[in-house]
Amino acid sequence: MKTDTSNVESSNSTASLSANAVFEILLEEHRRDALSYLSQKVGAVSVDEIVEGIARRDAELTPERLETISTRFHHAHLPKLIDAAVVRYDPVAETIERRAAASVLDPYLELASLEDGRQPRSA
Repeated sequence: MKTDTSNVESSNSTASLSANAVFEILLEEHRRDALSYLSQKVGAVSVDEIVEGIARRDAELTPERLETISTRFHHAHLPKLIDAAVVRYDPVAETIERRAAASVLDPYLELASLEDGRQPRSA
């Protein structure tokens, strides 16, 4: 008996993102910063660590700026990243982890960092 597997996606393959999803995810600089930061880490990191990394890249590491970035990240950026299935968020531990699907964004993140006049983060 022959089984048709033409429409079956391998469990080892990464989920594909539409062009619109890629552009939406990468539209905002702080989402790009978060994804770039996560690409350098293995496993989950605290959301506070990501927020601090974003503030450092903005060169504004003040308590007020950290609070502003944290609020915006939790309410605007994190939900988009979760919905796109490029990160996994643990609300109990307040950690975020990059998922395999995010790897399709890596070339665009590198281009965006060059366009922003920043050094790309090496893998």
